[in-house]
Amino acid sequence: MHPGEIAAKTPDKTAYVIAETGHVVTFKELDDLSMRGSQLFRSLGLKRGDHIAIMMENHQALLQITLAAQRSGLYFTAISYRLQEEEVDYIVSDCQARVFITSKAQQAVVEKMNLDHCDKSYMLDGVIAGFESWEDAIEDMPAEKIADESTGVSMLYSSGTTGRPKGILKPLPEGEYGAEEDGPNLFAMLYGVTEESIYLSPAPMYHSAPLTFTMAFMGMGATCIVMQHFEAEAALATIEKYQATHSQWVPTMFIRMLKLDDELRLKYDVTSLQVAIHAAAPCPVPVKQQMIEWWGPVLHEYYAGTEANGYVAINSEQWLAHKGSVGQALSGEVHIVGEDGKEVPTGEEGTIYFGGGGDFEYYNDEDKTNDSRHPEGWSTLGDVGCLDAEGFLYLTDRKSFMIISGGVNIYPQEAENLLVLHPRVMDVAIFGIPNEEFGEEVKAVVQPKHWEDVGPELEAELIDYCREHISHIKCPKTIDFDKELPRHPTGKLYKRLLRDRYWEGHKTKLL
Repeated sequence: MHPGEIAAKTPDKTAYVIAETGHVVTFKELDDLSMRGSQLFRSLGLKRGDHIAIMMENHQALLQITLAAQRSGLYFTAISYRLQEEEVDYIVSDCQARVFITSKAQQAVVEKMNLDHCDKSYMLDGVIAGFESWEDAIEDMPAEKIADESTGVSMLYSSGTTGRPKGILKPLPEGEYGAEEDGPNLFAMLYGVTEESIYLSPAPMYHSAPLTFTMAFMGMGATCIVMQHFEAEAALATIEKYQATHSQWVPTMFIRMLKLDDELRLKYDVTSLQVAIHAAAPCPVPVKQQMIEWWGPVLHEYYAGTEANGYVAINSEQWLAHKGSVGQALSGEVHIVGEDGKEVPTGEEGTIYFGGGGDFEYYNDEDKTNDSRHPEGWSTLGDVGCLDAEGFLYLTDRKSFMIISGGVNIYPQEAENLLVLHPRVMDVAIFGIPNEEFGEEVKAVVQPKHWEDVGPELEAELIDYCREHISHIKCPKTIDFDKELPRHPTGKLYKRLLRDRYWEGHKTKLL
């Protein structure tokens, strides 16, 4: 639906609200502010297919800016504000952004950046040298549609856990901006989204799923509740306060909420939830089982990537019959491929490829694009898994996380999923470290629930717990402890930051 149509129909309805501050933006305000932004982009000479970059927190203006770019036919790259200046500089330069937009809260990083390659740099909530005020710039622009509206899309970068991040470029949609798409609407079909839906987004908007889903829900006339930061109890309180009907999570968030004391966990009414969507990382079976028992059969999981080369989904009822699965393909066909490049029999593990899905390329990186392709034309995100006889997909782990110990391939996800369930564990990372005899051995780094528990006794208890449930070869030989693991708010664990400690002076295998 075109934002102008929603604004005309329900001008005073809340498009989104920032949960922590209560700042409300109506659909009329969103339409006007995004039109002013699109007018500014055209006044700067930006045309369809040009790029802008945005680095800010879940700021109240972020969705206005991304909508302005979307209705201008631009590629917009949202960048993590947790990166350092060299990393941000690289992305802004690599995506060839003509305009860079940030907030005063990011001054410590952006003031060190070299933005000479950008035509303009804007800042919100104040300015520093080299930046102009975004608020002042759009105030002078008319709140009118540009004459050549067309659909732009995000071009987001991978998190960079395997070295330099890569931009994921998808073709710009053809046709009139805001026109109804042919065929079924995925959000309405799978998740029952309507104009009456209230969507809670507890994750940072620079990540693909929160940004895409929030913009899609608003595009259907639904109200969105945006949390600036995830905190387990606050998320539950927000569900109750706003009577959220739809939400999106990652397994780490489920684990944090489940580990709350029952007095806090059960304090809030979450019965308004009709759909709780989760993805981004494999969810341990017991965790999902507990979430369904707590919230009811409202959990919907999907497996897909920013690359949009395929979409696999499963609801609670299907999952209870196929525990551990991420679902069946709804977009693209799933192919499981062995090391020889040939498809493996049903039930056997291999690299997951999609055929017949959406097209993409890694921007400015032909080698990475080619590495993601199969001779049959299929594409992969680099994950390993298998299919059952009914076509349900089960994930094993990322191929790049595999540990090779004494010639045996070990995927750490299984042990991680097990150890994180231990009542004295808050988070865990498992990876390979150097071993002179076997090449690599399995190491765990654990974030304990209570730091005073740390010691040899807890290490022995956790190793024994692991060995009681899975093969000893998959279990860590030793465990170290950290007060907090380097986990991205989207749930992604930066194993490389941990692993590098143990590989210093050795030939490092990048994760």
